[in-house]
Amino acid sequence: MEGMILTRHRVGSEVKWGINGSLLPPETSLGNLLSRPRSELVAYLSQLWPSQYPGGEIVAPIDEHQEVWASGVTYMRSRVERESESIVADVYAKVYEAERPELFFKSIGWRCVGDGQPIRIRKDSDWNVPEPELTLVVNAFGEIVGYTAGNDVSSRSIEGENPLYLPQAKSYNGSCSIGPGIVVANEEEMSQIKISLSIDRDGISAFNGETDISQMKRKLSELTGFLFREMAFPHGVLLMTGTGIVPSHPFTLQIGDVVTISIGELVLTNTVAS
Repeated sequence: MEGMILTRHRVGSEVKWGINGSLLPPETSLGNLLSRPRSELVAYLSQLWPSQYPGGEIVAPIDEHQEVWASGVTYMRSRVERESESIVADVYAKVYEAERPELFFKSIGWRCVGDGQPIRIRKDSDWNVPEPELTLVVNAFGEIVGYTAGNDVSSRSIEGENPLYLPQAKSYNGSCSIGPGIVVANEEEMSQIKISLSIDRDGISAFNGETDISQMKRKLSELTGFLFREMAFPHGVLLMTGTGIVPSHPFTLQIGDVVTISIGELVLTNTVAS
């Protein structure tokens, strides 16, 4: 499956999908692609497509009605930072060690932004950070078919005040960035993926960090398995897998910061807007 990258393009009022720069049939959507078993999908995408470029602006690789979910405290680094920020630190220690992972709803597709589009920080929070996350693309059968780069922008002050405020800390306008494309891959092919985060402020580096998914406590298929327990996704779903890069207090994002996340061969860049 190496070398196949799906991209979504907005051309005027139309949305088109492409693979490796070639236009897919006009009726293509991510939802109908992810309604196929993985083997059938890979065979379909491996066909030789006409080389016509889809054109337009590359936008977030997700259909408007699809969902993005997220995982928390999957890296030791994340556990340590969450414990330090929270007045109920044992909650994070317990979920890190528990059989059941933390899973939560992050965004609907139409609220996601893509590469080059603005992200935001909450006006009612004074401590906000980007969270670079390998984001799985999962079909209707619960099979991992690829990945994209994700930024789970979060308010650490709101979550730290009380874990029950998690939805407000995680879900708001401009808090979910994904893209620029979807690399078609299976879990084994993701085992050596490296993740890096850089933040530039006024043209100067303000933060740099890196990790790789070997530092995760849980397997990717373990996370998707819990997500699909008692819940169906007939058009597939995207799942952020947690972060191992967490800027320490007192660092907080500011308007104008440029956030660049590299995951595997994908580079996702967003500027913090008001």
